[in-house]
Amino acid sequence: MTPTLYLLVAAMMPAADPAPITAREALKPFNLFVGKWKGTGVPDGPGGSKAKEFWTETVEWTWQFKGDDAWLTAAFDKNPKYKSAELRYLRDKKLFAMEFVHADGGKSRYQGDLTAGKGKEQILTLERTDDDTKTTERFVFTLLHHNRYLYRLDAKPAGAASFTRQYQVGVTKDAESFANVPQGPECIVSGGAGTSRVVHNGKTYYVCCSGCRDAFKDDPEKFIKEYEAKQKKDADKKK
Repeated sequence: MTPTLYLLVAAMMPAADPAPITAREALKPFNLFVGKWKGTGVPDGPGGSKAKEFWTETVEWTWQFKGDDAWLTAAFDKNPKYKSAELRYLRDKKLFAMEFVHADGGKSRYQGDLTAGKGKEQILTLERTDDDTKTTERFVFTLLHHNRYLYRLDAKPAGAASFTRQYQVGVTKDAESFANVPQGPECIVSGGAGTSRVVHNGKTYYVCCSGCRDAFKDDPEKFIKEYEAKQKKDADKKK
């Protein structure tokens, strides 16, 4: 094959996909979720007017790990609709998936992607279609600030032209000032804000939640090696 023909054939071949991102890497934008939060939910009444009823809730997000897999869990308290949820990354689809456990024990699963908003916020939009009613539900998280986010549920019945908001919840970090920007240490496991200490071979490291603490204790050398490699890479970039 002549060099010219070789180059022509190579140019026509599809480019190889980059190495698939790990679940832990894909979920890093949601590090801000980790911790305890307080939320106020407001449902939308008929015709789009706000109903008088509202609720207050608390939710705690935690990292979970099993082998090379990683995901985030949310435990709701006083939420009238949900008991818990899991947020995962689907590597084969390059999408995020979230499964909710309802207050009555039922489950619902949504899939979607993370996109940039008009400002600095990031927006996670997840959808599902009910098999029986054919209603499409859209669950939207808007990541506004390191200690504030919104989530809402929209619905579009079969045959409807547009979505209608069902409710929205404004959530703020528990016992933390809105203006307070974290400047402390980094979690050695997730890369989020380190809030508690762990010690290995006499050296102190930081983790952000009980899930990261347990993962570190199970395999400290793995996370120390990754952390030191990241620090070296960051230092090389500054040179």
